[in-house]
Amino acid sequence: MRERVDNCVLAGCYCSGARPSCCSTPRLSYLSHSSTNCHLRSGGCFKLSKGITQLMNRSPVRFFLLVFALSIPIWLIQPRDWPISASVGAPLIAALILVYREEGGGRGVRRILSRVFDLRRIRKRIWYVPIIFLIPLIYLLTYGVVRLMGLPLPDEPFIPFLLVPLLFALFFVLAIGEQVGWTGYATDPLQDRWSALTTGIILGLVTAIWHLVPLIQMGRTPTWMAWWALGSISIQILTLWLYNNTGRSLFATIVFHAMFNVSYALFPNYGSHWDPAVAGVITAIVAVIVTFLWGSKTLARYRYT
Repeated sequence: MRERVDNCVLAGCYCSGARPSCCSTPRLSYLSHSSTNCHLRSGGCFKLSKGITQLMNRSPVRFFLLVFALSIPIWLIQPRDWPISASVGAPLIAALILVYREEGGGRGVRRILSRVFDLRRIRKRIWYVPIIFLIPLIYLLTYGVVRLMGLPLPDEPFIPFLLVPLLFALFFVLAIGEQVGWTGYATDPLQDRWSALTTGIILGLVTAIWHLVPLIQMGRTPTWMAWWALGSISIQILTLWLYNNTGRSLFATIVFHAMFNVSYALFPNYGSHWDPAVAGVITAIVAVIVTFLWGSKTLARYRYT
């Protein structure tokens, strides 16, 4: 329960998201998106910071609708055989439009764009290991399972290692077009209402649906897309796990997203023999393990510490 008086929250307990135990204490308030416990000041209230108020005003539903509205005209006019959909920048544009309207015009836009290189949030450098190497490891396992199962692989596998720097630079830029929106704008408001796992599933479903039209235009079959969607939802859960454990670093999610595309391009040959069923199942297993170890509520509380 909450009551607003002069931008303050009075004695009841203002809670969101996973409903932590502090919410049973009437003199303590909790804001999940800032990971901050806020003790009530004298007089029975505390002022909400401007940044927190702006986050509370964000509407993920409005953002999702705007992303699709911006994407539909692109889907209608772009060539059907393009390997990368031009709508990849729609989440970025949607986020910038909404932030401009809701969060102080140009200052809000500069604030969210500055997060693209928020490396200082990643205080524990060990997290660069899964950020950079988790997806390549998953795809290496995928290749091994595909070979063991006798599924089709090229007779002469070709892996363009020399192109890795160029591919990473390209996919980093493209990842900005998505992650500024999906993570930078929509993730925190969703986590205020739902658990981290539920947020990951919601974002995974929305992004999977958003990719359907380009995949159909590329000639993918329904079975291929269903297995791909399983992997996509699992990737989103892993993205949220990294985001919550790196101080909400947008940079971490952009690099992780870029490594996903780089790894796909390196799969023999240029991803032509990548199997979405094998990759989807392996990625889902990794997401289940992560959820078990770090907990579904926040994906940030390691079980054995």
